[in-house]
Amino acid sequence: MVTLVVVLNTLIALACLYIAWRIGKLRRQLAKIADTLTSAERSTNKVLSKGPKGIYKGQKGVHRLGERYQQLDVQLQQMQKVLAILSLGQKFWQKRPKAQRPKLRRKLS
Repeated sequence: MVTLVVVLNTLIALACLYIAWRIGKLRRQLAKIADTLTSAERSTNKVLSKGPKGIYKGQKGVHRLGERYQQLDVQLQQMQKVLAILSLGQKFWQKRPKAQRPKLRRKLS
């Protein structure tokens, strides 16, 4: 009976030792995973921390471009009006008979 108890205690001790060894191995693996995740989080934070400034800078640039586009659009409309008036004047000038057109004097050098 004593032999049976000693054998059972030895088996239980070996099972506990095996479980403790597996837990230690699992702990080391989890520690490596935690270190990897911490490193990834630091790298990600380092990269993404610059994001808001870049986004804000881009928004300001887009806003400035929009304002510049509006200015250029107004200038384009003004130039189109001027060209339309010049085109109308040219058509009017061409429709007049040559006799009615004023002669331009050229200076001879």
